[in-house]
Amino acid sequence: MTRTYRPRRRRWPIFGAAAVALGLIVGLLAVTGVFDKAIKELTLPLRHEDIIRQQSQEKGVDAALIAAVIYAESKFNDAESSAGARGLMQITPDAAKFIEKQSGGTTFSLEDLSDPEINIRYGTFLLKELLERYEGDAAAALAAYNAGPGNADKWGGAGLTVADIPFPETRAYVELVLERQKEYREKYGSELGYGSG
Repeated sequence: MTRTYRPRRRRWPIFGAAAVALGLIVGLLAVTGVFDKAIKELTLPLRHEDIIRQQSQEKGVDAALIAAVIYAESKFNDAESSAGARGLMQITPDAAKFIEKQSGGTTFSLEDLSDPEINIRYGTFLLKELLERYEGDAAAALAAYNAGPGNADKWGGAGLTVADIPFPETRAYVELVLERQKEYREKYGSELGYGSG
């Protein structure tokens, strides 16, 4: 019995063409910046930058600090904590009622904290109050935002350093926010109103 050999089909040209096409697509995405923007959005998201810029200008709070607090609190996702804190900046109902009273509001309801504009406005109001209370000391203001002003006062108030914070969770929170503040300023400078970024 004689065997007949069939020539094998060569698949290399098909795979080669697919690899070249894929390489061209990835190259095109890299050149146009789409790939970089997607990576940046995954690792350091930013949304509602128009509201952040507006609140930064209105209240005199650094836009990158606002974005960094949102990142640390919710990673820009509307959320509710087990403690009842709500929205992007995780405002508690008690804090919201205090802010409404201090800022002259009269029609607030808890559902409003899911509105990014209201949540960022209230969170920035709180940040401004804390920064003023602690004479511009961001570490103290952030410790108070996370663990309450009573704790921040006990830990040193306006003279507080990150190393002074005895609660590991609060220390990690303050370190994260301060680190992300620098990253937001560097990576999203133009979006946050600093010029080119």
